[in-house]
Amino acid sequence: MNSLNKEGLSKVPAVTLIFWIIKIAATTLGETAGDAVSMSMDLGYLVGTAIFALFFVIAVAVQIRAEKFHPLLYWSTIIASTTVGTTLADFADRSLGVGYAGGAAAASSAQRAVTLIDERFPPRS
Repeated sequence: MNSLNKEGLSKVPAVTLIFWIIKIAATTLGETAGDAVSMSMDLGYLVGTAIFALFFVIAVAVQIRAEKFHPLLYWSTIIASTTVGTTLADFADRSLGVGYAGGAAAASSAQRAVTLIDERFPPRS
């Protein structure tokens, strides 16, 4: 496959200095949005997580269906992942009381379970 075709199939931006600047800004925006909804609007971490999880699922579904790279869609999905991650981590730490280490252990266990399921049931060709 030539480089033009590879570029046409890629749905992620090139990793450059601008990429990292935008990534840091997107992460900061996600953290701020998570805190704004959960704390400033006094909705709580569980409601904040539910709101951002819905946004995340929609963004990921649209990103998967996209046939090429769309910067706004890509960065919206990144922001959605940071906001749901922030509110979920805060919920685990502050509401459930398991701390960040407990939340990280739970997330790591969930990731491993998904990997094992994926290995056990590969996609059909």
